[in-house]
Amino acid sequence: MSRRRRVRPLSTAAAAIAVAAGLCAPSALAQDPAPAPDAPEVRSAVEDLSRPASPAEERSWDAARAELAEDTAGDAFYRPPATIPARPGTLIRSEPSAFYLDPVKLIRVPARATRILYSSVDAQGRPMAVSGTVLTPTAPWTGAGERPVIGYAVGTQGASDRCAPSRTLSTGEQYEGVGISSLLGRGHTVVVTDYEGLGTPGAHTYMVRESQAHAVLDSVRAAAQVDGAEVTASSPVALAGYSQGGGASAAAAELAPAYAPELDLKGAYAGAPPADLVQVADRIDGGSYSAFLLYAMSGQLAAYDVDPAVHLNEHGRQVLTDAVETCVTDSGEHGSLDSSALTHTGQSFPQLVRTDPQLGRDPRRAEARGGGAPPGGARDDRPLPHGRRHPVPRRPGAGAALVRRGRPRPLRPGPHPHPHGRLRGRAAAHALVPRRGAGRPVDPELLRLVLSVR
Repeated sequence: MSRRRRVRPLSTAAAAIAVAAGLCAPSALAQDPAPAPDAPEVRSAVEDLSRPASPAEERSWDAARAELAEDTAGDAFYRPPATIPARPGTLIRSEPSAFYLDPVKLIRVPARATRILYSSVDAQGRPMAVSGTVLTPTAPWTGAGERPVIGYAVGTQGASDRCAPSRTLSTGEQYEGVGISSLLGRGHTVVVTDYEGLGTPGAHTYMVRESQAHAVLDSVRAAAQVDGAEVTASSPVALAGYSQGGGASAAAAELAPAYAPELDLKGAYAGAPPADLVQVADRIDGGSYSAFLLYAMSGQLAAYDVDPAVHLNEHGRQVLTDAVETCVTDSGEHGSLDSSALTHTGQSFPQLVRTDPQLGRDPRRAEARGGGAPPGGARDDRPLPHGRRHPVPRRPGAGAALVRRGRPRPLRPGPHPHPHGRLRGRAAAHALVPRRGAGRPVDPELLRLVLSVR
């Protein structure tokens, strides 16, 4: 199968933004202000995302991928122990790592990087091992109180183990690297989860609400057990994520009062969170994001122990098997895929979920739309910003992922396409911790969610 013309590697564009923002120098950890979203250097870097890669960049990218694939094979670090600790958030093992912004490894972020393996709980309440990375700035914290810690939930990476952030951060292939490094530049410790099955054995349970939320919250718990991470049981905590990460951050904020009440959670940034997953599937089926639909189908089936052969024909099972071996950077091979060609009945994936008794009665559909707001949560009726050219639905009900006392938040459409919203939302994420954390008192009845794609 011939590949589509590949655009400039995301890590190359990320490095360009990092250079423009001055994030590569050690002085960046002195909490220098970030450039405005509309600054010329940021606009230039954003435009760089859509330019075709040069032959030299293609070779550099392919070499980095080959190195990553070689490192992935037989890596014992990610293998869970025979018995996983029953207490969620228990550190199983750790090892030194590194954080680069480019695959050539010219730009190393000045932070202490530690790869971790820790215990968590899957969507059915079973113990599981999850990998991740703890990043602590090398510069001392100069703000008030303890150094804040950010539980960072990455956007869509893919479904193959080689896509795990704990791998791509160390090889300079992580497209979220600039956003993560800018948080480090403000003095915060950042803990990046790999989620379930992304790095560790088993399927990546992409967009499974409880699994993702648990992985985020337990990564912060585990970070407190890492030597030199400067995370304690009383550290102020914030959550942040965009796209898949926005959904994980929002779900973690919802579940934290019951699942991790001991965490001093100050707030959460949830950018462009997918809300109603069936509506999302309607929107992306047959389009350029079709691989994401395959990731979601694989993750949902795996999370709830459903045999793919029940719903998918032979061709569909092969396509699903191929898709889960891709990362987002090469997921274009599955673009414009019509999911109705993959099922026994000829129904598309969204139609199947709506009509099949086994899938349709599953309570996870309601959970994906935001059932189960935290008890006593404060009502928040402000609009939930979303991009107009966004692959998730824009209807008001999509805001129900963030219900407060039974009332959903409406959407406020914005003008930005999905990838660019990540850059424009960074300012909101940066504003979260200084306003909600750093030891400032927070009304216990209020779990404020700062949501933006601008």
